[in-house]
Amino acid sequence: MRAAVLQLNSQGMSSTKLYNYIRIAQKQSVKVLVLGEYTLSPFFKELQDMSISMIKEQALHQTKILKELSSKYNITIIAPMVIVKKQQIFKTVVKFSPSSTSYYNQQLLINYSHWNEEKFFANEIKAIESPLVFKIDGFKFAIMSGFEIHFDEIFSKLNNKNIDCILLPSVSTFDSYDRWKSIIQTRAFTHNCYILRANRIGEYQDEDISWRFYGDSLLAGPNGEVLEHLGNKEELMIVDMSHTDVVHARRIWGFKEQVNKRAHQC
Repeated sequence: MRAAVLQLNSQGMSSTKLYNYIRIAQKQSVKVLVLGEYTLSPFFKELQDMSISMIKEQALHQTKILKELSSKYNITIIAPMVIVKKQQIFKTVVKFSPSSTSYYNQQLLINYSHWNEEKFFANEIKAIESPLVFKIDGFKFAIMSGFEIHFDEIFSKLNNKNIDCILLPSVSTFDSYDRWKSIIQTRAFTHNCYILRANRIGEYQDEDISWRFYGDSLLAGPNGEVLEHLGNKEELMIVDMSHTDVVHARRIWGFKEQVNKRAHQC
């Protein structure tokens, strides 16, 4: 399975770079392309100063463009978006495939005093459900928003779904570089699957602090190793993944087998 991460700054209403990079990806036989969070919209702190009508206009424009690109180039695009429904703002990840469009509303949102997405967005607070799961050519993906990787409860919903790769759009900043790399590698290893992380780049200047988005988009393998990664510049990363390698890792380490043989014990 060939996939790609497009590591970009916020693009606003512009679609030129999307067109150019998706054409390149298509020529390289990429099946799935992933964008980082707040690539298609302004950063969360900037959204707070925007009107709902402006946010909605931008989302409708980007949705139209991505549907066209997915269909024209026969590529599935995983795009974190901010959308408006009934005058409420939602944080979601949209899967644009050549034949359909699916939405995954982020279930667990950051709620810290300096970064409170849970308060701003209208995403429902409810019992945790499975992330969005889909297949391409027999290769099984799950979509998870970046912050959700911290929660065991999300992963428990995927335990019996035999996921080959988790697609992880993120918007990591500050001094979290090493922590994010470690948790991605650990989750990939303990679940013996690939994790393809797309982190945005760029900077947002607050009144007293600078929010620097450092990139480091990466692919972690089912044995927990980092297979590919980017720096902090605009770039397209194309990766190859193997279902056979996932099966091999699960057979070697036997984590699922240990749990399964105890599942029906009294």
